Amino acid sequence: MIQYLDNIQHKDSKNFFLIAGPCIIEGEDMALRIAEKVINITDKYNIPYIFKGSFKKANRSRVDSFTTIGEEKSLEILKKVGETFNIPTTTDIHENEHAALAAQYVDVLQIPAFLVRQTDLLVAAAKTGKCVTLKKGQFLSPEAMKFAVQKVTDSDNQKVAIIERGNSFGYTDLIVDYRGIPTMREYAPVILDVTHSLQQPNQSSGVTGGRPDLIETIAKAGIAVGADGIFIETHPTPETALSDGANMLRLDLLEELLQKLIRIRESIL
Repeated sequence: MIQYLDNIQHKDSKNFFLIAGPCIIEGEDMALRIAEKVINITDKYNIPYIFKGSFKKANRSRVDSFTTIGEEKSLEILKKVGETFNIPTTTDIHENEHAALAAQYVDVLQIPAFLVRQTDLLVAAAKTGKCVTLKKGQFLSPEAMKFAVQKVTDSDNQKVAIIERGNSFGYTDLIVDYRGIPTMREYAPVILDVTHSLQQPNQSSGVTGGRPDLIETIAKAGIAVGADGIFIETHPTPETALSDGANMLRLDLLEELLQKLIRIRESIL
């Protein structure tokens, strides 16, 4: 998968790759502004980059939680981001029919953690021929992801990666078991989803909390143990974000963080 993504970008980089963007597509101007800022940084440091934005959020805490500005409108924005900056894009899908729909607009289809055991969904994503990223369920062992990967590869698609996003720790917290990263790398490239690993779900308010103050700590540890990629949701003003603002990285902090991660990466090669 890494070679496939490098081919998309025509880059020869020994860096980790970065998946980054807003939690959800909030509008065209916002998406383009975030993508432009991130691509300026990643080009500067030769980091392969994939722009991320959800075209629809299906897993929400409350019925009145924001879900989308419009499915096709959001997908068109993702397509425009990719074409404007010549970068791959990714979005998460939640239903079988979303696979073929989203595949018309993005390069990488992401399977959410709560749905990673849904065989039909994984097969539908694989059959599009797009890259497929599988978020490890908060309830699964690293070893269990072998079988999720096999569902994709058995569907004649070798372009698959695993996303680590923490394990449930009690009712309202998550914890990353870094032992799982080298284990899962035996099955596929592994991406550490830093910001979702710092969520604090199931709060009594119905709004997911987070610990953005620990983003640097989690990211550094992930690179140190050999993660192939880093996933970070970022926004110019997380406090105004329409989804997951509590655990996002403020956009103006991204470059300094990536500089530190590059130095760690260089030290372990």
